[in-house]
Amino acid sequence: MNKIIENDFSRIDLNLLTVLMVLYREGSVTRTAEVLHLGQPAISGALKRLREMFDDPLFVRSARGMLPTPRAQALMTDLQPLMENLHSAMFGAGEFVPARAQQLFRIGLSDWSEHWLMPPLLPGLMQEAPGVSLQSIAAAPFQVRQLLEEERIDVAVSVNKQSRGEVVSEPVMTMGVTTLWSPQQIPCRGPLSVSDFVAWEHVMVAYRETGHGEIDRQLASQGLARRVRFATQNFSTFPLLLTTLPLFATVPQGLAQRWQAQYALRADAPPVAYPNLRCAFCGTNGGRRIRR
Repeated sequence: MNKIIENDFSRIDLNLLTVLMVLYREGSVTRTAEVLHLGQPAISGALKRLREMFDDPLFVRSARGMLPTPRAQALMTDLQPLMENLHSAMFGAGEFVPARAQQLFRIGLSDWSEHWLMPPLLPGLMQEAPGVSLQSIAAAPFQVRQLLEEERIDVAVSVNKQSRGEVVSEPVMTMGVTTLWSPQQIPCRGPLSVSDFVAWEHVMVAYRETGHGEIDRQLASQGLARRVRFATQNFSTFPLLLTTLPLFATVPQGLAQRWQAQYALRADAPPVAYPNLRCAFCGTNGGRRIRR
């Protein structure tokens, strides 16, 4: 995915996409508010942000309700398969009826994918499958295969290719990374230069390594190095650290788009090459866990 598309994606709030999908289905701001358990002003505000984001009215009022524009229809063409893939991954291809089901599904997630995925997913789940519950099981990318093979989880969201033997994965999307910092702590307005990047300390997630990753390898190829002040297996402390200390954090765009607005952070692409994260739903053959 080229940089223009990555930068466009970094501005998308998945909670807004949930509003888009429900409004498309219901054709009414009032009914959308009822489905999502929100007030009508919140839905109207979300629609305003969606219109600004996509530079299109998206829906127009008519005697038959809110009708989608061609742009909204095109967006739904792309969004609908993603959500259907998620339902297939969780519920399988059998005679599962979400509205009548009374089941618990265990889903393996890293902390960042839980933060990114659950807020837009749960409203639809509560509406369409009120008897279904989800249990999040901590699953770093290198743990997913073992958790599935041992049947400790039913499905997972992972950024690593997991397909082998009974474990299969279905690609969902490609996501870049974004570097965040607080302008109150680091006086850098951007665009972010390599010299700025190495001048200040960093926090990072390292699932297996101790303080070094792809960014460090890219810097080393240029004869440079950064100082990693704190390495952890979780992203959850990063917002507090960034708002109180002069630190950089490079995180998946799914987190960056939310944290940037919520914590008044600055964001820019890291000034070194970094491979895109390839997100996939993972499960096993021969069961409800994933349908290929």
